[in-house]
Amino acid sequence: MNITYHSTRNDQLSYTASQAILSGIAPDGGLFVPSSIPTLPITLEELSSKTYQEIAFVVMKEFLSDFSDEEIKQSIQVYNEKFDTPAVTPLVKAGDFHYLELFHGPTIAFKDMALSILPQLMTISTKKNNIKEDIVILTATSGDTGKAALVGFSEVPHTKIIVFYPKNGVSEIQEKQMLTQKGNNVHVVSIEGNFDDAQTQVKQLFADEKLRAELEENQLRFSSANSINIGRLIPQIIYYVYSYAQLIKDNTIKAGESINVAVPTGNFGNILAAYYAKEMGIPINKLIVASNENNVLTDFFTSGTYDRNRDFILTSSPSMDILVSSNLERLLYHLSGNDTKLVAGYMNSLSQEGIYKITADMLTKASDFYANFASEKDVKDQIQRTNEEAGYIIDPHTAVAAFVANQYKEATDDQTEIVIASTASPYKFPLAVLEAAVANFSNDSLEASLQQLKELTGVPFPNAVNEALHDPILHDTTVKVSEMKEIVKKKLGLQ
Repeated sequence: MNITYHSTRNDQLSYTASQAILSGIAPDGGLFVPSSIPTLPITLEELSSKTYQEIAFVVMKEFLSDFSDEEIKQSIQVYNEKFDTPAVTPLVKAGDFHYLELFHGPTIAFKDMALSILPQLMTISTKKNNIKEDIVILTATSGDTGKAALVGFSEVPHTKIIVFYPKNGVSEIQEKQMLTQKGNNVHVVSIEGNFDDAQTQVKQLFADEKLRAELEENQLRFSSANSINIGRLIPQIIYYVYSYAQLIKDNTIKAGESINVAVPTGNFGNILAAYYAKEMGIPINKLIVASNENNVLTDFFTSGTYDRNRDFILTSSPSMDILVSSNLERLLYHLSGNDTKLVAGYMNSLSQEGIYKITADMLTKASDFYANFASEKDVKDQIQRTNEEAGYIIDPHTAVAAFVANQYKEATDDQTEIVIASTASPYKFPLAVLEAAVANFSNDSLEASLQQLKELTGVPFPNAVNEALHDPILHDTTVKVSEMKEIVKKKLGLQ
Protein backbone atom coordinates (compact mmCIF):
# COMPACT_ATOMS: atom_id res chain seq x y z
CA MET A 1 0.00 0.00 0.00
CA ASN A 2 1.37 3.41 -1.00
CA ILE A 3 0.89 5.45 2.18
CA THR A 4 0.97 9.23 1.90
CA TYR A 5 0.71 11.93 4.56
CA HIS A 6 -1.49 14.96 5.10
CA SER A 7 -2.22 17.48 7.84
CA THR A 8 -4.52 16.75 10.76
CA ARG A 9 -6.20 20.05 9.81
CA ASN A 10 -6.39 19.64 6.01
CA ASP A 11 -6.50 16.40 4.01
CA GLN A 12 -6.27 18.04 0.59
CA LEU A 13 -2.48 18.28 0.35
CA SER A 14 -0.68 14.95 -0.05
CA TYR A 15 2.96 14.48 0.97
CA THR A 16 5.28 11.52 0.58
CA ALA A 17 6.92 10.17 3.74
CA SER A 18 10.22 11.88 2.90
CA GLN A 19 8.48 15.22 2.26
CA ALA A 20 6.61 14.99 5.57
CA ILE A 21 9.82 14.17 7.44
CA LEU A 22 11.60 17.15 5.89
CA SER A 23 8.73 19.54 6.65
CA GLY A 24 8.39 18.44 10.27
CA ILE A 25 5.10 20.29 10.69
CA ALA A 26 2.41 20.89 8.05
CA PRO A 27 2.14 24.38 6.49
CA ASP A 28 -1.17 25.03 8.28
CA GLY A 29 0.34 24.21 11.68
CA GLY A 30 -1.18 20.74 11.78
CA LEU A 31 0.68 17.45 12.23
CA PHE A 32 1.25 14.92 9.48
CA VAL A 33 -0.76 11.69 9.69
CA PRO A 34 -0.65 8.65 7.40
CA SER A 35 -3.42 8.18 4.84
CA SER A 36 -4.05 4.85 6.57
CA ILE A 37 -2.43 2.82 9.34
CA PRO A 38 -1.00 -0.34 7.78
CA THR A 39 -1.49 -3.86 9.10
CA LEU A 40 1.63 -5.83 10.02
CA PRO A 41 2.51 -7.97 7.00
CA ILE A 42 3.71 -10.97 9.04
CA THR A 43 2.15 -13.08 11.77
CA LEU A 44 2.72 -12.57 15.49
CA GLU A 45 4.46 -15.97 15.64
CA GLU A 46 6.89 -14.83 12.93
CA LEU A 47 7.60 -11.62 14.86
CA SER A 48 8.78 -13.58 17.89
CA SER A 49 11.81 -14.97 16.05
CA LYS A 50 13.03 -11.61 14.76
CA THR A 51 15.67 -9.24 16.10
CA TYR A 52 14.98 -5.61 16.94
CA GLN A 53 16.55 -4.55 13.65
CA GLU A 54 14.44 -7.00 11.65
CA ILE A 55 11.23 -5.77 13.31
CA ALA A 56 12.35 -2.19 12.67
CA PHE A 57 12.59 -2.98 8.98
CA VAL A 58 9.14 -4.60 8.90
CA VAL A 59 7.47 -1.62 10.59
CA MET A 60 9.30 1.16 8.78
CA LYS A 61 8.84 -0.39 5.34
CA GLU A 62 5.06 -0.15 5.81
CA PHE A 63 5.13 3.57 6.62
CA LEU A 64 8.01 4.83 4.43
CA SER A 65 6.54 4.10 1.01
CA ASP A 66 9.00 6.22 -0.95
CA PHE A 67 12.09 4.75 0.74
CA SER A 68 13.85 1.79 -0.84
CA ASP A 69 14.59 -1.34 1.17
CA GLU A 70 18.26 -0.43 1.07
CA GLU A 71 17.63 3.08 2.40
CA ILE A 72 15.62 1.71 5.32
CA LYS A 73 18.28 -0.90 6.12
CA GLN A 74 20.95 1.81 5.95
CA SER A 75 19.02 3.88 8.52
CA ILE A 76 18.49 0.93 10.86
CA GLN A 77 22.26 0.40 11.17
CA VAL A 78 22.26 2.90 14.07
CA TYR A 79 20.68 0.21 16.26
CA ASN A 80 23.81 -1.89 15.76
CA GLU A 81 26.20 0.99 16.42
CA LYS A 82 24.86 3.35 19.09
CA PHE A 83 23.25 1.14 21.76
CA ASP A 84 24.98 -0.61 24.63
CA THR A 85 23.12 -3.94 24.37
CA PRO A 86 22.37 -6.24 21.40
CA ALA A 87 18.74 -6.40 22.60
CA VAL A 88 18.51 -2.60 22.01
CA THR A 89 15.44 -2.38 24.31
CA PRO A 90 15.67 -5.19 26.91
CA LEU A 91 12.42 -6.36 28.51
CA VAL A 92 13.05 -6.87 32.24
CA LYS A 93 10.62 -8.59 34.63
CA ALA A 94 10.61 -6.89 38.05
CA GLY A 95 7.78 -7.54 40.47
CA ASP A 96 4.41 -7.60 38.74
CA PHE A 97 5.50 -5.77 35.61
CA HIS A 98 7.71 -6.08 32.57
CA TYR A 99 9.85 -2.98 32.13
CA LEU A 100 10.76 -2.11 28.55
CA GLU A 101 14.12 -0.39 29.00
CA LEU A 102 14.27 2.36 26.41
CA PHE A 103 17.41 4.04 27.74
CA HIS A 104 20.32 2.08 26.32
CA GLY A 105 21.22 4.66 23.67
CA PRO A 106 23.82 7.45 23.70
CA THR A 107 21.86 9.89 25.92
CA ILE A 108 20.25 7.25 28.24
CA ALA A 109 16.64 8.23 27.49
CA PHE A 110 13.94 6.86 25.20
CA LYS A 111 14.29 9.76 22.78
CA ASP A 112 17.40 7.99 21.41
CA MET A 113 15.16 5.30 19.92
CA ALA A 114 13.93 7.73 17.28
CA LEU A 115 16.46 10.56 17.32
CA SER A 116 19.36 8.25 16.52
CA ILE A 117 17.65 7.31 13.28
CA LEU A 118 15.95 10.60 12.34
CA PRO A 119 19.14 12.24 10.99
CA GLN A 120 19.57 9.25 8.66
CA LEU A 121 15.97 9.54 7.48
CA MET A 122 16.33 13.28 6.98
CA THR A 123 19.59 13.02 5.05
CA ILE A 124 18.04 10.44 2.72
CA SER A 125 14.91 12.59 2.37
CA THR A 126 16.99 15.64 1.45
CA LYS A 127 18.69 13.78 -1.39
CA LYS A 128 15.45 12.13 -2.49
CA ASN A 129 13.74 15.51 -2.88
CA ASN A 130 16.75 17.35 -4.36
CA ILE A 131 16.78 19.86 -1.50
CA LYS A 132 19.56 22.40 -1.95
CA GLU A 133 18.99 24.42 1.24
CA ASP A 134 20.57 23.57 4.58
CA ILE A 135 18.11 22.09 7.08
CA VAL A 136 17.62 23.99 10.35
CA ILE A 137 16.31 21.72 13.11
CA LEU A 138 14.35 23.94 15.48
CA THR A 139 13.26 22.16 18.64
CA ALA A 140 11.86 22.78 22.11
CA THR A 141 12.69 20.23 24.79
CA SER A 142 11.39 19.36 28.22
CA GLY A 143 14.69 17.64 28.96
CA ASP A 144 15.49 14.57 26.87
CA THR A 145 14.63 15.40 23.25
CA GLY A 146 17.19 18.20 23.24
CA LYS A 147 20.27 16.14 24.02
CA ALA A 148 19.19 13.22 21.85
CA ALA A 149 18.61 15.56 18.91
CA LEU A 150 21.91 17.36 19.50
CA VAL A 151 23.81 14.07 19.50
CA GLY A 152 21.96 12.82 16.44
CA PHE A 153 22.45 15.93 14.32
CA SER A 154 25.89 17.05 15.52
CA GLU A 155 28.16 17.57 12.49
CA VAL A 156 25.58 16.15 10.07
CA PRO A 157 26.39 17.89 6.76
CA HIS A 158 24.06 20.67 5.56
CA THR A 159 22.23 20.67 8.88
CA LYS A 160 22.04 23.12 11.77
CA ILE A 161 20.20 22.56 15.06
CA ILE A 162 18.87 25.01 17.65
CA VAL A 163 17.43 23.60 20.89
CA PHE A 164 15.41 25.65 23.38
CA TYR A 165 14.84 24.39 26.93
CA PRO A 166 13.27 25.89 30.08
CA LYS A 167 15.86 27.23 32.50
CA ASN A 168 15.28 25.61 35.92
CA GLY A 169 12.86 23.18 34.26
CA VAL A 170 15.16 20.20 33.62
CA SER A 171 17.36 18.06 35.85
CA GLU A 172 21.00 19.04 36.47
CA ILE A 173 22.25 16.10 34.43
CA GLN A 174 19.87 16.90 31.56
CA GLU A 175 21.11 20.49 31.48
CA LYS A 176 24.79 19.52 31.64
CA GLN A 177 24.25 17.04 28.83
CA MET A 178 22.97 19.80 26.57
CA LEU A 179 25.39 22.52 27.60
CA THR A 180 28.43 20.32 26.97
CA GLN A 181 27.35 19.25 23.48
CA LYS A 182 30.10 19.57 20.88
CA GLY A 183 29.54 20.40 17.22
CA ASN A 184 30.00 23.43 14.99
CA ASN A 185 26.37 23.19 13.83
CA VAL A 186 24.67 22.97 17.26
CA HIS A 187 23.17 25.73 19.41
CA VAL A 188 21.55 25.42 22.85
CA VAL A 189 19.49 28.24 24.35
CA SER A 190 17.61 28.31 27.66
CA ILE A 191 14.47 30.42 28.07
CA GLU A 192 12.90 32.24 30.99
CA GLY A 193 9.70 30.23 30.95
CA ASN A 194 8.42 26.66 30.84
CA PHE A 195 8.37 24.01 28.13
CA ASP A 196 4.92 24.99 26.87
CA ASP A 197 6.19 28.55 26.35
CA ALA A 198 9.13 27.25 24.31
CA GLN A 199 7.04 24.80 22.28
CA THR A 200 4.34 27.37 21.49
CA GLN A 201 6.91 29.88 20.28
CA VAL A 202 8.71 27.26 18.15
CA LYS A 203 5.40 26.43 16.45
CA GLN A 204 4.86 30.14 15.81
CA LEU A 205 8.29 30.43 14.23
CA PHE A 206 7.45 27.53 11.90
CA ALA A 207 4.29 29.39 10.85
CA ASP A 208 6.05 32.78 10.44
CA GLU A 209 5.87 33.39 6.66
CA LYS A 210 8.19 36.40 6.76
CA LEU A 211 10.84 34.38 8.61
CA ARG A 212 10.38 31.47 6.21
CA ALA A 213 10.99 33.79 3.27
CA GLU A 214 14.12 35.13 4.95
CA LEU A 215 15.37 31.59 5.45
CA GLU A 216 14.74 30.75 1.80
CA GLU A 217 16.73 33.81 0.70
CA ASN A 218 19.64 32.41 2.67
CA GLN A 219 19.27 28.82 1.44
CA LEU A 220 17.83 27.57 4.73
CA ARG A 221 14.64 25.75 5.70
CA PHE A 222 13.13 24.70 9.05
CA SER A 223 12.40 21.17 10.19
CA SER A 224 11.73 19.63 13.58
CA ALA A 225 13.14 16.89 15.78
CA ASN A 226 10.21 17.00 18.23
CA SER A 227 7.69 14.17 18.22
CA ILE A 228 5.51 16.42 16.05
CA ASN A 229 7.75 15.13 13.22
CA ILE A 230 6.31 11.90 11.79
CA GLY A 231 9.91 10.71 11.38
CA ARG A 232 10.13 10.69 15.19
CA LEU A 233 6.86 8.86 15.73
CA ILE A 234 7.31 5.93 13.33
CA PRO A 235 10.52 4.54 14.91
CA GLN A 236 8.80 4.61 18.31
CA ILE A 237 6.19 2.11 17.11
CA ILE A 238 8.94 -0.47 16.69
CA TYR A 239 9.67 -1.10 20.35
CA TYR A 240 6.06 -1.84 21.24
CA VAL A 241 5.94 -4.45 18.47
CA TYR A 242 9.27 -5.80 19.71
CA SER A 243 8.11 -6.00 23.33
CA TYR A 244 5.13 -8.11 22.31
CA ALA A 245 7.40 -10.38 20.26
CA GLN A 246 9.69 -10.81 23.27
CA LEU A 247 6.80 -11.82 25.53
CA ILE A 248 5.92 -14.58 23.06
CA LYS A 249 9.56 -15.64 22.76
CA ASP A 250 9.89 -15.82 26.57
CA ASN A 251 6.70 -17.94 26.82
CA THR A 252 5.08 -15.26 28.98
CA ILE A 253 2.14 -15.11 26.57
CA LYS A 254 0.91 -17.03 23.54
CA ALA A 255 0.61 -15.30 20.18
CA GLY A 256 -2.71 -13.50 20.07
CA GLU A 257 -3.02 -12.95 23.83
CA SER A 258 -3.58 -9.36 24.90
CA ILE A 259 -1.20 -7.20 26.88
CA ASN A 260 -1.58 -3.77 28.48
CA VAL A 261 0.95 -0.98 28.02
CA ALA A 262 1.61 1.80 30.57
CA VAL A 263 3.43 4.89 29.34
CA PRO A 264 4.54 8.01 31.23
CA THR A 265 3.48 10.81 28.97
CA GLY A 266 3.39 14.57 28.61
CA ASN A 267 3.50 15.37 24.91
CA PHE A 268 1.56 12.16 24.08
CA GLY A 269 4.00 10.96 21.39
CA ASN A 270 5.24 7.82 23.12
CA ILE A 271 1.80 6.42 23.92
CA LEU A 272 0.50 7.45 20.49
CA ALA A 273 3.17 5.14 19.05
CA ALA A 274 1.70 2.34 21.19
CA TYR A 275 -1.74 3.19 19.79
CA TYR A 276 -0.35 2.89 16.25
CA ALA A 277 1.18 -0.49 17.16
CA LYS A 278 -2.25 -1.60 18.39
CA GLU A 279 -3.86 -0.38 15.16
CA MET A 280 -1.25 -2.33 13.18
CA GLY A 281 -2.37 -5.55 14.86
CA ILE A 282 -0.47 -5.89 18.14
CA PRO A 283 -3.05 -7.17 20.70
CA ILE A 284 -2.85 -4.29 23.18
CA ASN A 285 -5.95 -4.19 25.36
CA LYS A 286 -5.48 -1.04 27.44
CA LEU A 287 -3.25 1.93 26.73
CA ILE A 288 -2.52 3.28 30.21
CA VAL A 289 -1.83 7.02 30.11
CA ALA A 290 0.32 7.96 33.11
CA SER A 291 0.66 11.64 34.02
CA ASN A 292 2.42 13.50 36.80
CA GLU A 293 0.78 16.38 38.69
CA ASN A 294 0.39 18.27 35.39
CA ASN A 295 -2.51 15.89 34.80
CA VAL A 296 -4.30 17.59 31.92
CA LEU A 297 -4.53 14.25 30.08
CA THR A 298 -6.19 12.48 33.03
CA ASP A 299 -8.96 15.05 32.97
CA PHE A 300 -9.27 14.82 29.19
CA PHE A 301 -9.75 11.06 29.05
CA THR A 302 -12.14 11.19 31.99
CA SER A 303 -14.36 14.05 30.83
CA GLY A 304 -13.61 14.69 27.15
CA THR A 305 -12.56 18.26 27.98
CA TYR A 306 -8.99 19.40 27.37
CA ASP A 307 -8.21 22.42 29.53
CA ARG A 308 -4.69 23.84 29.78
CA ASN A 309 -5.90 26.73 31.93
CA ARG A 310 -4.27 25.57 35.15
CA ASP A 311 -1.11 26.05 37.16
CA PHE A 312 2.07 24.67 35.61
CA ILE A 313 3.87 22.46 38.15
CA LEU A 314 7.59 21.66 38.19
CA THR A 315 8.02 18.02 39.24
CA SER A 316 10.69 15.36 39.63
CA SER A 317 9.65 14.04 36.18
CA PRO A 318 10.36 17.18 34.11
CA SER A 319 10.04 15.55 30.69
CA MET A 320 6.32 15.31 31.47
CA ASP A 321 5.89 18.85 32.77
CA ILE A 322 3.65 19.80 29.85
CA LEU A 323 0.15 21.27 29.60
CA VAL A 324 -0.17 21.29 25.80
CA SER A 325 0.16 17.68 24.58
CA SER A 326 0.92 18.25 20.92
CA ASN A 327 0.57 14.66 19.70
CA LEU A 328 -2.94 14.39 21.09
CA GLU A 329 -3.95 16.24 17.93
CA ARG A 330 -3.15 13.12 15.92
CA LEU A 331 -5.37 11.00 18.17
CA LEU A 332 -8.20 13.53 17.79
CA TYR A 333 -7.92 13.09 14.04
CA HIS A 334 -8.33 9.31 14.33
CA LEU A 335 -11.09 9.46 16.96
CA SER A 336 -13.08 11.94 14.85
CA GLY A 337 -13.15 9.64 11.83
CA ASN A 338 -10.48 11.72 10.09
CA ASP A 339 -12.48 14.97 10.35
CA THR A 340 -9.82 17.61 9.65
CA LYS A 341 -12.23 20.55 10.00
CA LEU A 342 -13.29 19.40 13.45
CA VAL A 343 -9.66 18.97 14.54
CA ALA A 344 -8.74 22.41 13.17
CA GLY A 345 -11.59 23.88 15.22
CA TYR A 346 -10.39 22.16 18.39
CA MET A 347 -6.85 23.42 17.86
CA ASN A 348 -8.06 26.95 17.20
CA SER A 349 -10.10 26.82 20.41
CA LEU A 350 -7.06 25.54 22.32
CA SER A 351 -4.93 28.35 20.93
CA GLN A 352 -7.48 31.10 21.58
CA GLU A 353 -9.17 29.96 24.80
CA GLY A 354 -6.97 27.16 26.13
CA ILE A 355 -9.80 24.64 26.11
CA TYR A 356 -11.90 22.36 23.88
CA LYS A 357 -14.40 19.54 24.40
CA ILE A 358 -14.66 16.51 22.12
CA THR A 359 -17.92 14.80 21.14
CA ALA A 360 -19.44 11.99 23.21
CA ASP A 361 -18.81 9.61 20.30
CA MET A 362 -15.11 10.46 20.25
CA LEU A 363 -14.83 9.95 24.00
CA THR A 364 -16.46 6.53 23.61
CA LYS A 365 -13.95 5.64 20.89
CA ALA A 366 -11.16 6.60 23.33
CA SER A 367 -12.22 3.83 25.74
CA ASP A 368 -9.06 1.86 24.88
CA PHE A 369 -7.24 4.45 27.00
CA TYR A 370 -7.13 4.50 30.81
CA ALA A 371 -5.69 7.65 32.35
CA ASN A 372 -4.57 8.60 35.83
CA PHE A 373 -1.76 10.48 37.55
CA ALA A 374 0.82 10.21 40.30
CA SER A 375 1.59 12.88 42.89
CA GLU A 376 5.17 13.66 43.88
CA LYS A 377 4.69 11.54 47.02
CA ASP A 378 3.29 8.70 44.89
CA VAL A 379 6.39 8.84 42.69
CA LYS A 380 8.77 8.74 45.63
CA ASP A 381 6.87 5.87 47.26
CA GLN A 382 6.84 3.90 43.99
CA ILE A 383 10.61 4.19 43.51
CA GLN A 384 11.13 3.01 47.08
CA ARG A 385 8.59 0.17 46.77
CA THR A 386 10.00 -1.13 43.47
CA ASN A 387 13.50 -1.19 44.96
CA GLU A 388 12.43 -2.93 48.16
CA GLU A 389 10.10 -5.48 46.58
CA ALA A 390 11.86 -6.21 43.31
CA GLY A 391 15.43 -4.95 43.78
CA TYR A 392 14.97 -2.77 40.72
CA ILE A 393 15.75 0.95 40.49
CA ILE A 394 13.53 3.13 38.30
CA ASP A 395 13.59 6.81 37.41
CA PRO A 396 10.71 9.19 38.33
CA HIS A 397 9.04 9.02 34.90
CA THR A 398 8.98 5.22 34.99
CA ALA A 399 7.70 5.42 38.57
CA VAL A 400 4.75 7.52 37.37
CA ALA A 401 3.84 4.76 34.90
CA ALA A 402 4.29 1.98 37.49
CA PHE A 403 2.11 3.80 40.03
CA VAL A 404 -0.68 4.39 37.52
CA ALA A 405 -0.41 0.79 36.28
CA ASN A 406 -0.99 -0.33 39.88
CA GLN A 407 -3.98 2.00 40.10
CA TYR A 408 -5.41 0.43 36.97
CA LYS A 409 -4.97 -3.10 38.32
CA GLU A 410 -6.63 -2.20 41.62
CA ALA A 411 -9.53 -0.47 39.86
CA THR A 412 -10.22 -3.25 37.34
CA ASP A 413 -8.69 -6.46 38.73
CA ASP A 414 -7.37 -6.97 35.20
CA GLN A 415 -4.59 -9.59 35.39
CA THR A 416 -3.36 -9.00 31.82
CA GLU A 417 0.43 -8.69 31.54
CA ILE A 418 1.51 -5.05 31.72
CA VAL A 419 4.53 -3.65 29.89
CA ILE A 420 5.86 -0.43 31.42
CA ALA A 421 7.68 1.94 29.09
CA SER A 422 10.81 2.70 31.13
CA THR A 423 11.78 5.96 29.51
CA ALA A 424 14.99 7.07 31.24
CA SER A 425 17.94 5.72 33.14
CA PRO A 426 17.98 6.45 36.89
CA TYR A 427 21.27 8.24 36.17
CA LYS A 428 19.26 11.01 34.48
CA PHE A 429 17.61 11.89 37.80
CA PRO A 430 20.00 10.77 40.57
CA LEU A 431 18.77 13.14 43.28
CA ALA A 432 15.11 12.22 42.90
CA VAL A 433 15.94 8.51 42.84
CA LEU A 434 18.24 8.60 45.87
CA GLU A 435 15.88 10.75 47.93
CA ALA A 436 13.26 8.03 47.41
CA ALA A 437 15.42 4.92 47.66
CA VAL A 438 17.94 5.80 50.38
CA ALA A 439 17.03 6.60 53.97
CA ASN A 440 18.53 9.85 55.26
CA PHE A 441 20.02 10.68 51.87
CA SER A 442 22.37 13.66 51.99
CA ASN A 443 22.86 15.66 48.80
CA ASP A 444 26.55 16.60 49.03
CA SER A 445 27.22 17.08 45.31
CA LEU A 446 26.06 15.77 41.97
CA GLU A 447 29.17 13.64 41.52
CA ALA A 448 28.85 12.14 45.02
CA SER A 449 25.19 11.40 44.37
CA LEU A 450 25.99 9.69 41.11
CA GLN A 451 28.62 7.58 42.85
CA GLN A 452 26.05 6.54 45.47
CA LEU A 453 23.58 5.64 42.74
CA LYS A 454 26.26 3.55 41.04
CA GLU A 455 26.73 1.59 44.25
CA LEU A 456 22.97 1.17 44.66
CA THR A 457 22.30 -0.09 41.13
CA GLY A 458 25.54 -1.93 40.43
CA VAL A 459 25.47 -0.33 36.97
CA PRO A 460 28.66 1.48 35.85
CA PHE A 461 28.42 5.10 34.73
CA PRO A 462 27.16 5.28 31.14
CA ASN A 463 29.33 7.35 28.81
CA ALA A 464 26.63 10.02 28.83
CA VAL A 465 27.17 10.60 32.56
CA ASN A 466 30.96 10.79 32.28
CA GLU A 467 30.64 13.34 29.47
CA ALA A 468 28.15 15.48 31.38
CA LEU A 469 30.38 15.50 34.46
CA HIS A 470 33.70 16.23 32.84
CA ASP A 471 33.22 17.94 29.46
CA PRO A 472 33.43 21.76 29.37
CA ILE A 473 30.33 23.97 29.20
CA LEU A 474 30.06 25.22 25.60
CA HIS A 475 26.69 27.04 25.59
CA ASP A 476 25.56 29.79 27.96
CA THR A 477 22.73 31.76 26.32
CA THR A 478 19.46 32.52 28.14
CA VAL A 479 16.68 34.61 26.56
CA LYS A 480 13.11 35.67 27.20
CA VAL A 481 10.39 33.91 25.20
CA SER A 482 9.83 37.14 23.26
CA GLU A 483 13.49 37.06 22.17
CA MET A 484 13.46 33.55 20.69
CA LYS A 485 12.94 34.72 17.10
CA GLU A 486 15.83 37.18 17.31
CA ILE A 487 18.20 34.62 18.80
CA VAL A 488 17.32 32.14 16.04
CA LYS A 489 18.17 34.75 13.41
CA LYS A 490 21.39 35.60 15.26
CA LYS A 491 22.49 31.94 15.53
CA LEU A 492 21.79 31.48 11.81
CA GLY A 493 23.72 34.62 10.87
CA LEU A 494 20.66 36.41 9.52
CA GLN A 495 21.39 39.66 11.40
